[in-house]
Amino acid sequence: MRGSRADTFSSFIPLSADSQDILAYIDQPLELRRPVGYQRDFLDAYRPNETWYLSASLRRQLRTMGETAEVDAPAGTYSRAILNRLLIDLSWASSHLEGNTYSRLDTRELIEHGTAASGKAAIETQMILNHKTAIELLVENVDTAEFNRYTLMNLHSALAENLLPNPADEGRVRQHAVDIGKSVYRPLSTPQQIDDALDMLLDKANRIRDPFEQSFFMMVHLPYLQPFADINKRTSRLAANLPLFRANLCPLTFLDVPEQAYSRATLGVYELTRVELLRDLYVWAYERSTQEYLAIKQNLAEPDPLRLAWRDLIRQTIREVVRQAAVDPLSLIHNAVEHDVPQSDRQNVQALIVDELRRLHEGVLARYGLRPSEFALWKTAQGR
Repeated sequence: MRGSRADTFSSFIPLSADSQDILAYIDQPLELRRPVGYQRDFLDAYRPNETWYLSASLRRQLRTMGETAEVDAPAGTYSRAILNRLLIDLSWASSHLEGNTYSRLDTRELIEHGTAASGKAAIETQMILNHKTAIELLVENVDTAEFNRYTLMNLHSALAENLLPNPADEGRVRQHAVDIGKSVYRPLSTPQQIDDALDMLLDKANRIRDPFEQSFFMMVHLPYLQPFADINKRTSRLAANLPLFRANLCPLTFLDVPEQAYSRATLGVYELTRVELLRDLYVWAYERSTQEYLAIKQNLAEPDPLRLAWRDLIRQTIREVVRQAAVDPLSLIHNAVEHDVPQSDRQNVQALIVDELRRLHEGVLARYGLRPSEFALWKTAQGR
């Protein structure tokens, strides 16, 4: 039987008996839980494609829930098609798990129009915008991104920008000890040990073939290792989506996941090196995500094939137009199109660039590699 405190986990999330045992332990006062450090054996014992945190039947269930019509399309096709919706949902839900008080509507206004919600702390606005940048980073590089240091460090850097006391900690393995609030778990404190464990973690993650097992492995082991000074869980939530993006599966957005449920499931990994509670939450959360995204699938607009084909040129040209504020925009656009685009497509590609330039706002600057200061100077030069 689960006690009254365990009942607060959220009665609508189905839990196995093993999960209920974990919850009963985690819900004890701190003084009754045994202090524990990082258990390297937990990572060492995992053998990719032999060890399974998610059973075969569970992986089949997840695939059935998350499969899309683009399953056989090039990697990232689905995530690019739903990017606008994904940026809002995942940025909002992941930030909400960190106590961010932006509403979903506030988040939409910030991401789509660059309008910060009134009465919110600057740190909350920054957190949302950092999620947006990090998600775009993953989606734009889905063809080449792997679980390596380059991907992970840049993902963390995007999420951590302007949020850490020491900016030098952005995108770097931590060099000091950290504590976990409301937990008896003590992560590794020696940089060399953290480095060694991170290398093994990434090597094992890269060798996992099933996208759901790979996703869940990152949600388990990245926060457990705590390789960064902060923002480890956020990094793991976005990293957990990379295998799903690559396989054209529905994303895991964490919509409606209760903050306390997620926190306690993670504590089960920290203090007991047991994954059952987090696994039950992962399955429930993924089902919620797929219900949202499969419901809107029919409403997705087909990507413009011309815009897709000349995507890089369009972004590069807009970046050059904004950075060269003193030069006539139409001449820059004309020169770019004249040089690279076949005669038959020039007029249409030029029209696409002009249209995107007209719709340019602060909420989409990261897409073009632009800074708000560059955009502000350009608007002034254009009299906007």
